[in-house]
Amino acid sequence: MAVTDEAIEKIKEMIVSGALRPGDRLPKESELAAELGLSRNSLREAVRALSLIRILDVRQGDGTYVTSLDPQLLLEAMSFVVDFHRDDTVLEFLAVRRILEPAATAMAASRIEDAELDALAAQLDALGSEPSVEELVACDLEFHRGIVRGAGNSVLCSLLDGLSGPTTRARVWRGLTQEDAVARTLHEHRAILAALRDRDADAARAWATVHIASVEQWLRSTL
Repeated sequence: MAVTDEAIEKIKEMIVSGALRPGDRLPKESELAAELGLSRNSLREAVRALSLIRILDVRQGDGTYVTSLDPQLLLEAMSFVVDFHRDDTVLEFLAVRRILEPAATAMAASRIEDAELDALAAQLDALGSEPSVEELVACDLEFHRGIVRGAGNSVLCSLLDGLSGPTTRARVWRGLTQEDAVARTLHEHRAILAALRDRDADAARAWATVHIASVEQWLRSTL
């Protein structure tokens, strides 16, 4: 194992075991290096790597701390990596969304607050009947983000947020090239919202599946 990898593993073990907890300050570099049997240089490299993926927070002049380890914070790294996807993997990202998002929408049916549903409805009303493709896709992202947030699972919310980037371009492309894409998307949004208002988890799941599958089906036919 490379020296830096060994250093990363040792710090990880301290966090996983509870020796270091969220918000804790790490010991001084010289003390921690001696405690772990590492060189200060390898420890420094490990700290730099762990700070990039939001495990550690290096505060200039104050020391190094374990972050909150909040799922949304940790999954930012996934979102960053996902942005480097190749165009030919967009269908795979859509397939993952088709598994996760309908499940999240079904969960939201029993958990989302009426005030959150009212906010989603106001968002759709503000969009109007003939929005631009860019406005529609931006609204689409916020609409689904609001629903998944209403499901009350922060890990699921962060995962789907991280997966939204690669499929955004596909949705814009579809909106520009498929004649009824805008009207169909608006109709599907209204149907999802109606199912959530009825607290009908099965209907919410079904409409969310239709919504994502229609983009996936269109993309398959154009590739």
